[in-house]
Amino acid sequence: MATWADLEADAPEVASTGIRLIRARGDGEALLATVRDDDPPRLHPVNAHVVDGRLYVFVGRSPKRADLEADGRYALHAHVDPAAPSEFSLRGRARLVTDDATRDAVAGAWPFDPDDSYTLFELEIDWALTGVRAADEWPPRYTSWRAPGTR
Repeated sequence: MATWADLEADAPEVASTGIRLIRARGDGEALLATVRDDDPPRLHPVNAHVVDGRLYVFVGRSPKRADLEADGRYALHAHVDPAAPSEFSLRGRARLVTDDATRDAVAGAWPFDPDDSYTLFELEIDWALTGVRAADEWPPRYTSWRAPGTR
């Protein structure tokens, strides 16, 4: 598993496009897909942010939280702007953050005040993909990155 800083170091264009698309709606809105057992995947809205070279999400009491705690596998997709429909997606495993100092530092950079009902997860990255295109361009120019040691 890799951190956001690893992605930036190994694939700076993918990381810069990704963070631009995550931030495009102002507060890091994205869609998080989670899985558990043999259930079908679930799709959830989240706010994602990079703090100190790591990608985080705060999750309230919800099925997505139970999924991440039970299984950890995720896929994240930035919202797509129809006027400039570039894409950014990630896959990996979420790691529960239990360190209070880290939680406080991340909460201080968050667009809302995550109270104690929110659980913090770091999204460790196995794979990242960008598909860049102008509104009238097809197909997108895809670039992918895979964390060292993953398949």
